[in-house]
Amino acid sequence: MPYIAIAYLTLLSAIAIVITVHDKRAARQHNARRVPERSLLTISLLGGALAMLITMCLVRHKTKHAKFMVGLPLIILLQLGVTFLLWWFL
Repeated sequence: MPYIAIAYLTLLSAIAIVITVHDKRAARQHNARRVPERSLLTISLLGGALAMLITMCLVRHKTKHAKFMVGLPLIILLQLGVTFLLWWFL
Protein backbone atom coordinates (compact mmCIF):
# COMPACT_ATOMS: atom_id res chain seq x y z
CA MET A 1 0.00 0.00 0.00
CA PRO A 2 2.75 2.57 0.76
CA TYR A 3 4.25 1.89 -2.68
CA ILE A 4 0.99 2.86 -4.33
CA ALA A 5 0.87 6.11 -2.35
CA ILE A 6 4.49 6.91 -3.25
CA ALA A 7 3.85 6.19 -6.94
CA TYR A 8 0.70 8.33 -6.85
CA LEU A 9 2.46 11.28 -5.22
CA THR A 10 5.42 10.96 -7.60
CA LEU A 11 3.11 11.02 -10.61
CA LEU A 12 1.10 13.98 -9.27
CA SER A 13 4.30 15.86 -8.46
CA ALA A 14 5.62 15.31 -11.98
CA ILE A 15 2.32 16.51 -13.44
CA ALA A 16 2.38 19.58 -11.17
CA ILE A 17 5.91 20.45 -12.29
CA VAL A 18 5.12 20.04 -16.00
CA ILE A 19 1.89 22.05 -15.79
CA THR A 20 3.53 24.85 -13.79
CA VAL A 21 6.46 25.16 -16.21
CA HIS A 22 4.06 25.04 -19.17
CA ASP A 23 1.94 27.83 -17.68
CA LYS A 24 5.05 29.94 -17.04
CA ARG A 25 6.11 29.54 -20.67
CA ALA A 26 2.59 30.31 -21.88
CA ALA A 27 2.54 33.45 -19.72
CA ARG A 28 5.55 34.77 -21.62
CA GLN A 29 3.84 34.29 -24.98
CA HIS A 30 0.91 36.52 -25.83
CA ASN A 31 -1.24 34.08 -27.79
CA ALA A 32 -0.44 30.91 -25.86
CA ARG A 33 -3.14 28.97 -24.07
CA ARG A 34 -2.80 29.29 -20.28
CA VAL A 35 -3.61 26.74 -17.61
CA PRO A 36 -6.62 27.88 -15.56
CA GLU A 37 -5.85 28.65 -11.92
CA ARG A 38 -8.59 26.24 -10.93
CA SER A 39 -6.68 23.43 -12.65
CA LEU A 40 -3.46 24.37 -10.89
CA LEU A 41 -5.21 24.35 -7.53
CA THR A 42 -6.94 21.04 -8.30
CA ILE A 43 -3.61 19.35 -9.06
CA SER A 44 -2.33 20.80 -5.79
CA LEU A 45 -5.26 19.46 -3.79
CA LEU A 46 -4.84 16.03 -5.35
CA GLY A 47 -1.27 15.79 -4.04
CA GLY A 48 1.00 18.00 -6.11
CA ALA A 49 1.08 21.02 -3.81
CA LEU A 50 4.66 20.70 -2.57
CA ALA A 51 6.12 20.14 -6.03
CA MET A 52 4.05 23.00 -7.44
CA LEU A 53 5.09 25.41 -4.69
CA ILE A 54 8.78 24.58 -5.14
CA THR A 55 8.49 24.87 -8.93
CA MET A 56 6.65 28.19 -8.73
CA CYS A 57 9.38 29.60 -6.51
CA LEU A 58 12.16 28.27 -8.75
CA VAL A 59 10.71 29.62 -12.00
CA ARG A 60 9.19 32.70 -10.33
CA HIS A 61 5.66 32.00 -11.47
CA LYS A 62 2.64 33.39 -9.60
CA THR A 63 4.83 34.29 -6.63
CA LYS A 64 2.89 37.54 -6.15
CA HIS A 65 -0.46 35.75 -6.01
CA ALA A 66 -1.59 35.17 -2.43
CA LYS A 67 -3.91 32.46 -3.70
CA PHE A 68 -0.83 30.37 -4.42
CA MET A 69 1.83 31.64 -2.01
CA VAL A 70 -0.52 31.31 0.97
CA GLY A 71 -2.90 28.70 -0.40
CA LEU A 72 -0.32 26.09 -1.38
CA PRO A 73 1.39 26.03 2.04
CA LEU A 74 -2.07 25.71 3.63
CA ILE A 75 -2.89 22.81 1.32
CA ILE A 76 0.43 21.19 2.25
CA LEU A 77 -0.34 21.56 5.96
CA LEU A 78 -3.81 20.12 5.41
CA GLN A 79 -2.36 17.15 3.51
CA LEU A 80 0.24 16.55 6.22
CA GLY A 81 -2.47 16.67 8.87
CA VAL A 82 -4.66 14.18 7.01
CA THR A 83 -1.65 11.92 6.42
CA PHE A 84 -0.74 12.02 10.11
CA LEU A 85 -4.31 11.24 11.17
CA LEU A 86 -4.53 8.32 8.75
CA TRP A 87 -1.18 7.00 9.93
CA TRP A 88 -2.17 7.41 13.59
CA PHE A 89 -5.55 5.67 13.30
CA LEU A 90 -4.60 2.97 10.82
